[in-house]
Amino acid sequence: MSESLSLTDNRNGKQYEMPIMDGAIAARSLQKVRTSHDDAGLVSYDPGYLNTATAMSRITLIKGLDGTLMYRGYPIEELVHHSNYLEVAYLLIFGELPDAGQDADWRARILGHLDVEAALRDLIATFPPDAHPMGMLISSLGAMGTLYPEAKTVLDPLVRQRQMHRILGHLPTVAAHIYGRREGLSVPDPDPQSGYLANFLRMTHHFGLKLQETHPDVQAAMNALFILHADHEQNCSTNVMRAIGSSHADPYSAMAGAIAALSGPLHGGANEEVLTMLDRIEKVENIPGFLEKVMRKEVLLMGFGHRVYKNMDPRSTLIKELAYKVFEVTGHNPLIEIAMELEKAALDMDYFVDRRLYPNVDFYSGIIYQALGIPTEYYTLLFALARAAGWLAHWVEQLEDPAQKIARPKQIYRGSDQRAFVPMEQR
Repeated sequence: MSESLSLTDNRNGKQYEMPIMDGAIAARSLQKVRTSHDDAGLVSYDPGYLNTATAMSRITLIKGLDGTLMYRGYPIEELVHHSNYLEVAYLLIFGELPDAGQDADWRARILGHLDVEAALRDLIATFPPDAHPMGMLISSLGAMGTLYPEAKTVLDPLVRQRQMHRILGHLPTVAAHIYGRREGLSVPDPDPQSGYLANFLRMTHHFGLKLQETHPDVQAAMNALFILHADHEQNCSTNVMRAIGSSHADPYSAMAGAIAALSGPLHGGANEEVLTMLDRIEKVENIPGFLEKVMRKEVLLMGFGHRVYKNMDPRSTLIKELAYKVFEVTGHNPLIEIAMELEKAALDMDYFVDRRLYPNVDFYSGIIYQALGIPTEYYTLLFALARAAGWLAHWVEQLEDPAQKIARPKQIYRGSDQRAFVPMEQR
């Protein structure tokens, strides 16, 4: 027996039956619920998409109550401990882990796009040194769309693949030039032989760390952070990537929009806000007083809670483990003591446990970035570099899904009814 939902319209007594598939009813089935032929039917009102599925996806699964995260069925813990970012990018986009030949070809094509056009480097050089990195990155993605006009042929699979190779190859180099512009540093030419993340660290001068070469623990931490940030289901920026992509805009334009969404403090900018919060707390002794202010809603507790996770964010647990390995290289970060005591104190209080406010990925990631010497304004840009793989995976998936249409949500209008125009002299 197929599952269905029976609905009675109490306005007229009519009954409707709606099929249930994958725990959902088709939103358009509500259009059948009407009081007359002129009635457009019901719509669902859902600000922020709190309970609306806009896609059937095979990419990422979050089990919020269990606190688990999987990419294409692989637990995030296994990927962090055994994989690397480019392999995970391949997995997200193509659905399977690559074999040796596929991995070598994928890696070679991406590393072959590390160098960027002179026009792109010149564009970055025109920004004032104190320009925010995310604004520079958004502009750079928009410029790429003009440099590679073939990208507009989004329905051609081979063209799409070339753009994915180029985007994943270009982004670390663009990011290095943005860093160099802000810090007043010369940026060395990319070296494909160094590898993907090692080359990125080399081009950013290891963010000021006094290392003769890329330290394995630092590179491992960067690799893990990139994997942990590579995708996270239908979040705000991914939804933007899909929405813009639904118009068949080129991927550079779509990703510029996604980066703009990520730049907000409620999304990718949250790890910056965590550091600001920890600095304000200043010392462990001030934690009880700070949490009292949180409960009185006088201040916000940044880095805790999540729209989807109702248990511990598995990414935060992994990042906390990484932090100590990084500190062995960089020296101890005093903020980690405040962070750990804040976590312990909050999770000992019913107020936070009852509201399922557990640490999320932003809580510890900023502390690692700070220990690595990375400027605060650069944190969200690193998030964008990592999330590019997930954005591209969702962009391709929605283009290949015949059920997808151009994004065009409904609205509930509460404005004025028709009225006559009033000339200026009569107002």
